[in-house]
Amino acid sequence: MMDAARLESEQTSLQLTGMTCAACANRIEKGLSKIEGVAEANVNFALERATVTYDPNKVTVPQMEQTIQKLGYDTVKEVVDLQLVGMYCAACAVKIEKTINKMPGVTSAVVNFAVESARVEYNPSSVSIADIQARVEKLGYQAIPKQEAADPAEHREKAISQQKRKLLISAILSLPLLWSMVSHFSFLSWIWMPELFMNPWFQLALATPVQFYIGKQFYVGAFKALRNKSANMDVLVSLGTSAAYFYSLYLTIEWASMGSMAHHGPSMYYETSAVLITLVILGKLFESLAKGRTSEAIKTLMGLQAKTALVIRDGQELTVPVQDVLAGDIVVIKPGEKIPVDGEVIEGSSAVDESMLTGESIPVEKKAGDNVIGATINKNGRLTVKATKVGKETALAQIIKVVEEAQGSKAPIQRVADVISGIFVPIVVGIAAAAFVVWYFWVTPGDFAGALEKAIAILVIACPCALGLATPTSIMAGSGRAAELGVLFKGGEHLESTHKIDTIILDKTGTVTKGKPELTDVFTQHMEEQAFLRLVGSSEKNSEHPLAEAIVTGITAKGIQLPATDEFEAIPGYGIRAVVEGREVLAGTRKLMAKYEVAVEGAMARMTQLEEAGKTAMLIAVDREYAGLVAVADTVKETSTEAIARLKELGIEVIMITGDNERTAQAIARQVGIDHVRAEVLPEGKAEEVKKLQAQGKKVAMVGDGINDAPALAMADIGMAIGTGTDVAMEAADVTLMRGDLNSIPDAIYMSRKTMSNIRQNLFWALGYNTLGIPIAALGLLAPWVAGAAMALSSVSVVLNALRLQRMKV
Repeated sequence: MMDAARLESEQTSLQLTGMTCAACANRIEKGLSKIEGVAEANVNFALERATVTYDPNKVTVPQMEQTIQKLGYDTVKEVVDLQLVGMYCAACAVKIEKTINKMPGVTSAVVNFAVESARVEYNPSSVSIADIQARVEKLGYQAIPKQEAADPAEHREKAISQQKRKLLISAILSLPLLWSMVSHFSFLSWIWMPELFMNPWFQLALATPVQFYIGKQFYVGAFKALRNKSANMDVLVSLGTSAAYFYSLYLTIEWASMGSMAHHGPSMYYETSAVLITLVILGKLFESLAKGRTSEAIKTLMGLQAKTALVIRDGQELTVPVQDVLAGDIVVIKPGEKIPVDGEVIEGSSAVDESMLTGESIPVEKKAGDNVIGATINKNGRLTVKATKVGKETALAQIIKVVEEAQGSKAPIQRVADVISGIFVPIVVGIAAAAFVVWYFWVTPGDFAGALEKAIAILVIACPCALGLATPTSIMAGSGRAAELGVLFKGGEHLESTHKIDTIILDKTGTVTKGKPELTDVFTQHMEEQAFLRLVGSSEKNSEHPLAEAIVTGITAKGIQLPATDEFEAIPGYGIRAVVEGREVLAGTRKLMAKYEVAVEGAMARMTQLEEAGKTAMLIAVDREYAGLVAVADTVKETSTEAIARLKELGIEVIMITGDNERTAQAIARQVGIDHVRAEVLPEGKAEEVKKLQAQGKKVAMVGDGINDAPALAMADIGMAIGTGTDVAMEAADVTLMRGDLNSIPDAIYMSRKTMSNIRQNLFWALGYNTLGIPIAALGLLAPWVAGAAMALSSVSVVLNALRLQRMKV
């Protein structure tokens, strides 16, 4: 019994993070030991590693990882992107994905048939990349880490070139066979037919290289699939064409054995096998060409990168490839050149065109101390820039990474297609066999050739390629087009979920408004304005509050000199108290004035009026007497009103949330057309507001700047971070709106809806095609070569339909 238990147990190692002392190790060890199915757990604090012996029938490694996370620690996981070689259909992708996911140490594996890649998250202490590669190779495919793989575009071009060569040979050899098939149709009997074309030996000579040279890839693929107890498109094609070829070979030998020397032999089916292989190769070629176009967005983004950079090293200007630029290098950018890396201007001034990133057509003025972003264009001045982010750290590289990950990810809707693709082929083989039996024994008893033809047609029409391409091609095209519009979806699941959104919560500051408050109004009671502003500015310059910064900027812009303060105190929730040139200055809210017993009744009407206009007013007292007030306003973005109107047209409820007072919030909301406002909400309260709406059954998107709003962004069904490309790596958000423009929100929802609509169309046609095609073929209404043409056309039509998304206008 003990030996049997040992045989059932497995051992795994988990690399741990977050431990600070031996007590942490003991805590994890106890936590793991309590899991049912764990026989033994040892945690080595020095190596930061847990070794666990467990029963795989009772517990899985992901369950152990969840326990470790609940205890407040985490496991080290690595991600590898693999380029897959040798996949011919969706069933291949499903088989590879299932096999990798079953490997001990693999957390998740997602295979994308459309881009022929796999993304694997794994525990490096339990499994290596070499182990994963070996397992994939055992299935009959190749897995190459992307950094070692040749450029996918080069690989695709090479594959397309090979397919074209095979197609040409196959077409030349199949054409005479197709010509001979014409004689089978009485209505085309008038067409001249060379006698040689009807000779069985001649037909055998033409069909054999097509069957075994051109069709070799199908036999190899079928063998690999069957060896691993699965079935794919190769099985269907090789079964169907082999049946036609070998039956024709049998008839040829029988004809020859009869001793007939006539050129004209019996009706053969060589043309069925040869033409089918030719059509499948043609379909695969069209599919490859169309699939290549789905990655146009990545090519466009990569094309934005500068190829070289002019750097100063050892006092000399050198032109180096952009990948050789190091952080800290001094880079010179001449007028009209692309800025090669992200950096900080240390010398010079110029206008920079940032439209590729922000969508803003007006060039942005840059001077010493300002940041610049790689791939933007220096318009008119010479800039000297210190490189701060290079290579994969640049904003553009981050954008490309997000788009690649989104295109390589899998949307939940694809699971349906994967399940169907995985079981489809064995079912089809069963249906084809049943159809053969029915036709041979009951419908046309003894007609082997007729029954075989029906079975071949079923085998060929049922290839699930279109089904496997339906979702990933749409995800690739949709996420690529969205990126061109400045919307980055972090994965296929977010692209899918966004279309369900019915409620949008907008943070006010920096989202609806510009986020840069300005001094707008100054009112004094008994003091001269310049003296009044001198005291206010000196008091506020010690405060870190954004409103204080706006006041100081506004005052200094008037040329007023600000003396030093003798005392300064920030009073959270109230305002500030300072002593300037021996005079006490109070600046803040009504509560601050009440606290210091300053009478401000006369200012209330004006303060209310300013707040109703969307401004933030601050009361000022000098030596405990009311001296006046200043007002600051955060101006609304020019595009906010239009964006809100577009969201309403899409049937979405828009709610604005802010920490500002009710009057200011309502004034901003009226300006842009927002009907629902949640005012005076603290940052931590924003997540609660999201939760309340979700409890009402609403699908909520939170839109914020990704910093103060992180908890709410994470809580929402979809978190949208609004900002420039430098914020592209924000972890809390599911969608990044690069352009800082609210119009990107309806753009994101529109693209999500259009992509999901496109996926449904693809799935409908792919499933409908197979559902209708099989019974039509079984009834004998479909010749095998017609079935082959239809099968090829279905895959191409699905990819072409997905490509419509790349031309989508918003």
